[in-house]
Amino acid sequence: LWQTRQTDLKQAQTALQQLEQDRQIQTQAENTLRDALENTRLAWQEEKSHLAQLDEQFVSVEAPVPDLNQAPNPLDKPEAELQADLAQLDNSIQRLGELNLAAPAELAEVTARFDELKHQMDDLEQTLLQLDDAMQTIDRETRSLFMATFDQVNAELQKLFPKVFNGGEASLSLEDGWQSGVKLMARPPGKRNSSLALLSGGEKALTALALVFTIFRLNPAPFCVLDEVDAPLDDANVGRFCNLVKELSEQVQFIYITHNKLAMTMATDLLGVTMPEPGTSKLVTVNLEQAKEYGLA
Repeated sequence: LWQTRQTDLKQAQTALQQLEQDRQIQTQAENTLRDALENTRLAWQEEKSHLAQLDEQFVSVEAPVPDLNQAPNPLDKPEAELQADLAQLDNSIQRLGELNLAAPAELAEVTARFDELKHQMDDLEQTLLQLDDAMQTIDRETRSLFMATFDQVNAELQKLFPKVFNGGEASLSLEDGWQSGVKLMARPPGKRNSSLALLSGGEKALTALALVFTIFRLNPAPFCVLDEVDAPLDDANVGRFCNLVKELSEQVQFIYITHNKLAMTMATDLLGVTMPEPGTSKLVTVNLEQAKEYGLA
């Protein structure tokens, strides 16, 4: 059962990493598409404005021509009125400007460009919708995997912490949702629930070790290096630390640096550095099992 849980946890962690990579790739692709959509939108607006200008010109050019047969005879008007009408007509002609004979071809070109940009915008918007759906799917799967791993670590910590401290309780909680920080509550035996800052140095060290070893028990690594983690511990807590390391050494090979004699006696092999002569260091190896056979330990 333990090996099955370990295999499932490794598969979940691998899937979680893959989903996170996919999410980053999808995010980069979405940003690229959004930039392209914005550039296309600007070009579309420019072509739309140009098209509106051409429409105005055609409306002016294609204004209905009055029927001269039904129009009143201009010679019946007074000369002053005829002069005013002539000036008004001249101003209208001046406002029209030069006649652009290539306007129909330009209109066709602008219309084709407008349709092409509109098609590109539709494609980009559809792609963005697909990316949003993919990201939401990744978020759901990531949350599911994270919460499953979080619950496993929390349950294992609640079992391991009382073994380390010979009592008490500890648990993990989320501050505000699964994307927020993780909060650790630890209450050694005889202590009230309070901040970790109020615990002693040894209690902090054992609490941290309990959390680290909890993760190791769920997903053990080939080996673990501990650098003087027993320094803030008294003899009683060093004994608890040694028992914990001895229990987990069945799945993990521990390499730890220590100056504590009690921790040294727990090891199967000792590697020490000595200085037989000033300025010269020498590595000394001792196998405690062989030393016991020779009565040296």
